[in-house]
Order: sequence, then structure tokens, then C-alpha cells
Amino acid sequence: MTDNGSPYRIEVRDLSLGYGNLSVLKALSLPIERGKITVLAGPNGCGKSTLLRALRRLHKPTSGHILLEEVDIARLGDKALARQIGLLAQSPSAPEDMTVEELVRLGRYPHQSMLQPWSRDDGEALELAMAGTRVAHLRERRLGSLSGGQLQRVWIAMVLAQQTDVVCLDEPVNHLDMAHQLDCLDLVRQLRDEFGRTVVLVLHDLNLAARYADHLVFLRDGVIAAAGTPEQLMTEDTIASVFDVRCRIITDPVHGRPLCIPLRTETAAPGSITLG
Repeated sequence: MTDNGSPYRIEVRDLSLGYGNLSVLKALSLPIERGKITVLAGPNGCGKSTLLRALRRLHKPTSGHILLEEVDIARLGDKALARQIGLLAQSPSAPEDMTVEELVRLGRYPHQSMLQPWSRDDGEALELAMAGTRVAHLRERRLGSLSGGQLQRVWIAMVLAQQTDVVCLDEPVNHLDMAHQLDCLDLVRQLRDEFGRTVVLVLHDLNLAARYADHLVFLRDGVIAAAGTPEQLMTEDTIASVFDVRCRIITDPVHGRPLCIPLRTETAAPGSITLG
């Protein structure tokens, strides 16, 4: 697909989606700007992961459309879509005895055929992905021997090897310590800056979201509660209305981005402590 001149790589239009009788997304519309990092945030169960999976056509909508360069993704074949949009789901799994290189090679599946199962282009993409994520030296290591941070880099390398213009990542820093969270999100920024990727990212940590997002989207109850730049969305009133948390917003003295200092949930009584 070619650049059609639109600033948007993807457009979600009036998308509704649910599980059985449970409605999860409700007539949701969202343009996703090309070459930018869009971060989805919101309370648990608001539809963030469902929206991300819908972009990869893993959930069939009950109504509405998702357009990729003005083409409805419902019209694309499975491999054609996989060559355009890559998804790293939350907490992915693979056999522990698989090697790093074997896992990253799986990212080339959408580009292969029965007549040409592995090509020079596949090999170059593999090496570029492993070099870009700094896991090339681990290629012979078994997945079970890696640290959490190393393993997450390998999974991102697999998605990068897919060479999609759009990269969707669902909570990629989940269960990582602070150093590895920053390492992983710096890599996400590298995907944008050096590889020109359009990134759609789900994050729970609002301060990380504000630090790395070009465009921030707050979801609540299956709809978009607010969308804009971190500076526009990270206000005390907006945080209270979306997350039911009172807070103070200050400016990060190092990065110049908004920083949220949570105080108390809106429903908690003064002096009360809630366990569990």
C-alpha cells in the first residue's frame, strides 16, 4: 500500500464489538496518525486490548470499519494484513527450548510461500531486526534461559522482522522492572524514529504514557473519553473523570512532559484503607 497523502495510517470508524451479549467497544472512532506513537490508556476492562486486537482483525466487529490506507481490513487476506500490521499480544508465550533466532524467524511467515520458504530478503530482515533490538548475540540462546527484559526484546524483534508499517504492542513493559521498562520503551521510540513505524501501544502507567506518546487516547467503558497530546490530556480533572483518582499534575523537570502524582481514589473516604 502506498502513502495516499492522508496523515492517518489507520482510521477506526464507528466500531462496535463485543463478546456474546457483552458490549466492549461502542461506536468508537479513532484516527491513528502515521509515523507516530499512539498510546491507549484507561481503567481495566475499558476495551484497550480489544481495540488493539481488532486492529489486527482478531475480533470481528458487530458494526463499523477499520480502514488501512482507506482500505477496509475486512477485504484483505490474512497474509496481506500480516504484512501491514504486526501485533505483540500481552504476555506472549513460546516453548522454552526454542532459540532466539527460531522465534524471530517466525516474524517472516507472512512474506513466505510454499515455492520460496526462505529468501535473501527474509535473512536480511531477520538480521536487521535482531541488530536493531540488540539480540543478535543471543541468537543461539534458548528462550528459557533469558531474562524478562531480554525475552521482551526478542518478541519485539520478531514483530520487527515482520517488517510491518504498523506495530501494535499490548502492555510490552508488563512484569518488567524499571530499568527494563525504560529500555523497552526506548526501543519503541526507536521503531518510530529510525524505522518510521506507526506504533499503537497499550500502557497502564500514565507517566510512561505521557513520556513516550505523541498522541494519547483515554478509553472508558468502551468509548473514547478523551484524546490529544499528553499536555492536553494529563490534567487533574481529566484523570479524575477517567480513572476516578484525584491527583496533582506537575511538569517532569527532566523530560518536560506532564507527571501525575496520584492522591486518592474519588470514592475512598478520608483515612480509609482498602485491601485486596
